[in-house]
Amino acid sequence: GIGHFWGYRNFEAPDASTNISPWGILIGGEELHNNHHTYPTSAKLSVKPYEFDIGWGYIRGLELLGLAKVRKTPPRLQLGDIKPVADAKTLEAIVANRYELMARYASEVRQACSAEVTRLKASGQVSTANQLLRARKWMHRDADKLPAGMQQEVDQARAANPQLDKLLAMREELRTLWTRTNVSAEQLVLDLQAWCQRAEASGIAALQDFSRKLRAAHA
Repeated sequence: GIGHFWGYRNFEAPDASTNISPWGILIGGEELHNNHHTYPTSAKLSVKPYEFDIGWGYIRGLELLGLAKVRKTPPRLQLGDIKPVADAKTLEAIVANRYELMARYASEVRQACSAEVTRLKASGQVSTANQLLRARKWMHRDADKLPAGMQQEVDQARAANPQLDKLLAMREELRTLWTRTNVSAEQLVLDLQAWCQRAEASGIAALQDFSRKLRAAHA
């Protein structure tokens, strides 16, 4: 129960799971509950450099003794040369690493929020800055994960900042690459290409940089 109520989230898993602690020791690594729900078939529950999973230590020890074999670990996003145009392989890499990519996108949103808060305070718009601070924690969350009453705060913050609104709108469009199940792979590749074109024509540095990362992704 605690792992769905209190803690931190590395990834936007389909449920409300959280990591209770970055150190999975007392309950065999299940403290990293959000990681587990994001990658349920992975033998390794720690994904960040500061996280520790004692269960993974046991598994590695058994593997070294020839008593176990690791079949799956969390996927790692690989970036290579930036392709001129995203293709089917790019789409495959993006879908396979969608949780990590959306975590990176969330980081871009938080940085944009922080920069905007600083700008607003410097220009004397303290109340608008405070409103954005309240909404910042939830900006990158899926709409169905927002607490009651927070959607209005987020909507107001978006209305007051067109650049943030664009970042969040493009996030929702990007998610459709793996949430739509009734669309052909060929159409999804075209949608990805169109997304990259819009991102790079947006004039928003964070979107332009993220589009280049997508075009560099490979499995």
